[in-house]
Amino acid sequence: MKAFFFCALAVALAASAARSAPLQRDLGMGLSYVRVHVLPGDLPAPATAGVHPWVLDVRYVPGGEAEAAALLGWLKQHASIHTPVILLANRDTSAALLAPLNSPDAVTGLVIVGASAPGFSPDIGLPVAPADERRAYDAMEKGASVESLITDRVLKSRNDEATLARARLSDSGADDLEPPATAAPAATPPPLIDPVLQRAVQLDRSLLALKRL
Repeated sequence: MKAFFFCALAVALAASAARSAPLQRDLGMGLSYVRVHVLPGDLPAPATAGVHPWVLDVRYVPGGEAEAAALLGWLKQHASIHTPVILLANRDTSAALLAPLNSPDAVTGLVIVGASAPGFSPDIGLPVAPADERRAYDAMEKGASVESLITDRVLKSRNDEATLARARLSDSGADDLEPPATAAPAATPPPLIDPVLQRAVQLDRSLLALKRL
């Protein structure tokens, strides 16, 4: 019985560690992405962080004064004019974490991007529905690639044979012929995009183009 208990505890601890592990992605052109689940443990260590721009995602992250102090300290170490940190946050990010960052001069090189909401005013606010943001956020947790979440895809209509046939009949004056019945095309769901992450990458690319980085 004890062996079973300790085995179950080990599995639970391993699962908890897997859920809380940070997600890290290379966004290209020297930009790194880190999704924080738990502070301060998920913050990149100074030895491995490197000197380059960052996208630090703290959406839905809880925390109090100790976690806020850890986040502020990390930001001050890594953010600068030429190596900015783009912080992704939302109304579900702990207010305590964001309180020390409310002043524009709290951290040089910090830009906060997020979905606009009552009581939450990021530096760059976007009109994103909370449910849509959560779906996009969870998609990466489930294995969706960064590219799929930041790249808009234009869906082009396809001219099938029935459509071409109707056009030919119309051109020939045979408008009185009833066109063949065709099944209505299946509705294609819009691509799942994370607008907040997308805007962060766009901001980085714009700064690069302006030679600000």
